[in-house]
Amino acid sequence: MNTHLRRAAVAVAAVSMAAGLAACGSAKEAGDNGGKKKDKSGPLTIGLLLPENQTARYERFDRPLMEKKIKELAGSDTKIVYENAKQDPSVQQQQVDTVITKKVDALILDAVDAKSIASSVKKADDAGIPVVAFDRLAEGPIKAYTSVDNERVGKIQGESLLKELGDKASKGQIVMMNGSITDPNAKSYKNGAHSVLDGKVKIGREYDTKEWKPENANQNMKGAIASLGKDNIVGVYSANDGMAGGIITALKGAGYSKLPPVTGQDAELAAVQRILSDEQFMSVYKPYKPEADAAAEMAVALAKGKSLDGVAKSTVDSGTAKKVPSIIVTPFALTKADIGKYVGKEGFFNLDEICTAKYKGQCDKAGLK
Repeated sequence: MNTHLRRAAVAVAAVSMAAGLAACGSAKEAGDNGGKKKDKSGPLTIGLLLPENQTARYERFDRPLMEKKIKELAGSDTKIVYENAKQDPSVQQQQVDTVITKKVDALILDAVDAKSIASSVKKADDAGIPVVAFDRLAEGPIKAYTSVDNERVGKIQGESLLKELGDKASKGQIVMMNGSITDPNAKSYKNGAHSVLDGKVKIGREYDTKEWKPENANQNMKGAIASLGKDNIVGVYSANDGMAGGIITALKGAGYSKLPPVTGQDAELAAVQRILSDEQFMSVYKPYKPEADAAAEMAVALAKGKSLDGVAKSTVDSGTAKKVPSIIVTPFALTKADIGKYVGKEGFFNLDEICTAKYKGQCDKAGLK
C-alpha cells in the first residue's frame, strides 16, 4: 500500500464510530481520526455505483443530485466515476474493481446484492477507499450509510391500504407483493407492512419478487388471481411502483370493473400518473435530495480524511459492521391529495412532466394547474 493510501486507511478506520449518540450507542467507541485531512494534492475523485436503471429514481434523481452536491462541496473540478450495474451483482463487483483501479478517494455504493458485495467492499477498504452505503445497507466494512426509514415505508403502505379498505378489510383477502430477497430494504418494508396488516386483514397470497421486476410481479399477480379468484381480492400491497405497474396490468387483464387499491413506493412519474387516473391508490414519496446530499457529504468528508461528527447523527449495525454512522430520512405517503404539495420541488416532477395531454383532465380535477 502506498503512503497516500496508508494514510487514508488510518484516517477512515475510526470515522465510522464518530457519529454521536443513537439507540445502538456512540460511534466514537471504535476510535477517532482526530479530523486529520488527507494528504492529497489535486481534485478529489469520487466513485458512484448505482444498482439498476429500471427504477426511474436512480438516473432521474439520485445520480444528478449526488453529482451536483459532490461538486458543490468539493469543487467543480472533482472527478466522478459513475457506473450502473443494471441489476447484475457480478457486474457491480467488477465495477468496484474498476473504481479501485482508478484510485477513487471515496465510493458511494448502492448494492444490487447487499451480501455478495461484502468482499468487494473489503477490497475497497483494503485499498484505503472508504465506502458509503447508499439506500441499501451493504455488508462489509462500510464507513457510512444513508437511507430512508425503511420499516416506516412499509408501515405507511400498510396503514394507507387498511384505511382505504375500511370495512372491506374483513370481507376479502389481500395479496402481498414484496421486493427481492437480495435487497435488505425489502425485508424492512415487509416487516413494517406486516406489523400493521397482520390480524387486520387476511393475506391470501404473498410473494418475494425476484429482482423487483414488474414482469415477475405481473406473473405472480396472475397466479394469485387464478388461485384466490378475482372477486375475493380486495387490495394489493406492492412494495414499489415498478411492481405496482405489473400488478395493475394483471388486474386489468382479469377484467376488474373497478381496480382494488394497490400501494407502491418511489413516487415514480408513471405511478404519479396512475394515481391521478385512479389506477394506483398510493405511493411513498422518499425525499431524494436529503438522502443524496447526505451521501455526498459523507463521501467528501471521508475522502478528505475528516470526521463525520458534524454530519451523521445516528448509527446502525449491518450483518458485518457495527455502529456505522448513518443519516436516515423520513418518508411520506403520496395519494392523489398529496401530489400538489410536491410538484416542482427538487427531487420531484414538474407540472409539465406530470400533466401531459393524456393526463390533463385528471390534473385539472386534482387542481394541478
